[in-house]
Amino acid sequence: MPPCVRFDDHSLGSKRAFQFRGLQDSVVARELADVIPALQRVEAAVADGLWAGGFVAYEAAPAFDPGLRVQVGDPDDSFGHLPLVWFGLFDRLEDVENFVPRREGPTPYNVSAWRPTTSSDDYLRAVDEIRELISAGDTYQVNHTFQMRASYSGEAFELYRDLVLAQKGEFASYLDIGRYRILSASPELFFRLDGDKITTRPMKGTIRRGRWSMEDQMMANRLETSDKDRAENLMIVDLLRNDLGRIAEVGTVRVDDLLALERFETVWQLTSQISATLPSGTSTTDVFRHLFPSGSITGAPKRRTTEIIAELERLPRGVYCGAVGMMTPPGSGLPRAAFNVAIRTVVLDQEEGVAQYGVGGGITWDSRATAEYEEALLKAEVLTTRRPDFGLIETIRYDPNQGLRWLDEHLARMASSARYFGFPFDADRAAAAARKICATADVSMVVRIISSSTGEVASECKEIHSEMFCQRPDEIFTTVSLAVDQKPVSSQDVFLFHKTTHRDVYRNRAARHPNAEDVLLVNERGEITETTTSNVVVKFGDEWWTPRVDSGLLPGVYRAELLRTDQIRERDIALSELASAEAIALINSVRGWRGVDIQDSMAMAEGTASLG
Repeated sequence: MPPCVRFDDHSLGSKRAFQFRGLQDSVVARELADVIPALQRVEAAVADGLWAGGFVAYEAAPAFDPGLRVQVGDPDDSFGHLPLVWFGLFDRLEDVENFVPRREGPTPYNVSAWRPTTSSDDYLRAVDEIRELISAGDTYQVNHTFQMRASYSGEAFELYRDLVLAQKGEFASYLDIGRYRILSASPELFFRLDGDKITTRPMKGTIRRGRWSMEDQMMANRLETSDKDRAENLMIVDLLRNDLGRIAEVGTVRVDDLLALERFETVWQLTSQISATLPSGTSTTDVFRHLFPSGSITGAPKRRTTEIIAELERLPRGVYCGAVGMMTPPGSGLPRAAFNVAIRTVVLDQEEGVAQYGVGGGITWDSRATAEYEEALLKAEVLTTRRPDFGLIETIRYDPNQGLRWLDEHLARMASSARYFGFPFDADRAAAAARKICATADVSMVVRIISSSTGEVASECKEIHSEMFCQRPDEIFTTVSLAVDQKPVSSQDVFLFHKTTHRDVYRNRAARHPNAEDVLLVNERGEITETTTSNVVVKFGDEWWTPRVDSGLLPGVYRAELLRTDQIRERDIALSELASAEAIALINSVRGWRGVDIQDSMAMAEGTASLG
């Protein structure tokens, strides 16, 4: 049975999940006048030994500061009946198992295509208007958002599970409040209270992850050095320092971490951390009075900016941009209160079968409207990202007279992919496994190393029968029959750039060509990429060329060696160019150079891989 309230921390290096059980009561506020009394009632129950989990909606803001403006919900809208505050009160906490990315059978829920409730043209116009207001001095930054909606049926808890695994954030929460389910996969801390210490961690600045390690680091560097993103983050840091300064002990507000890079499944983000010491006796309700809503989802200055938000956004935000979290009884061993900023949050209306998810971003004078819209949609990718359970693999050639070829390079590639996916990896353990399995071998073998998502290492091997390693293209002694697959691969598919156990794209292509020994892959731009087993090299004139990694391929170890020694060079290669090539060959670190006999010469000549 799904829990009423559950919390998950799936951040890198820290996994914990627990739920509150034994519902004793619930506290609900639907009117602004009831918001503060509701929180005070929750705090009183917690002081008496109960555990509280729930949310405060964005539209509760005027209860804490009447100068903040919000929209009024439409009672005819699916989400017009969401309360401003909801908390369940429970008599115990139970640790539960962490989610793992394995599921037998079909997905136990259905979600239609997510559609923005605001057109791109309307969004672009709003950004232009915000920039005019910034120019006029009305505001410095506005966090402009919109809602996405979809029809929904099935098990809400399973959708939450997938969101948590896709986001891998630190502050995920599941709330069952009756008609509605709150599925928050937020990575952002609103505030945490440890005794009299308060910590807040605003998140501003976003960029897409790269597809392979080098590109990923380039994207991270671009975000870290972006004047626009840094300024956006610093504005919110200043706002939160001021907010904390109004409640903290004098002189205790400090910035612990400024503009730190944080990596998630689909994005890099800039995060800062501010902390302070509160006067003894400061309540959680007092903290809400001074901080809510978080400046990271309003902008600065807060009062005028909330007016702009209310004028420009089409729908109330609801739980999105509010706070979801918990309060714990004395002696719990947990923070006495911890709340996220409710981003990356789905709200389900179980009665109407409708799902809602908010996205947005901070608009500054330097913002480009189109880029901001694309960034907002990027934050919605967590809704559809579903990575299978997989491990990393390396295949290494062993020869009795040479040992394991390029062992260090193979392990370096494995370590690089492990860092990319956030997997633990022990290179020494993997090397020991490889050496052990071929320690007494007196024949050439292929050694396969597998490192799981949890860092477990396994190895296997098989003999290579009567085939030497070919080191030069003018000494090729093996020819492979090669088919051209007509269905393009996507150059955006992350799994093309890493050697993993998730090899469906290769297995499916090979299965379509049972009479060929290997299959040539082509991307959506009509460029050749690789085969199901090897990198490809093509000779034009006197030069050997190989497709660039950006085309969508695994950067092979032997490929890297040939590039390093200037035996081959990189460029985009269209399928249609192969007809005029002097020669085509395959390369990998197990076989070396091999020739090809292309079965579908017509497709090669015309470049007819289907791009539809």
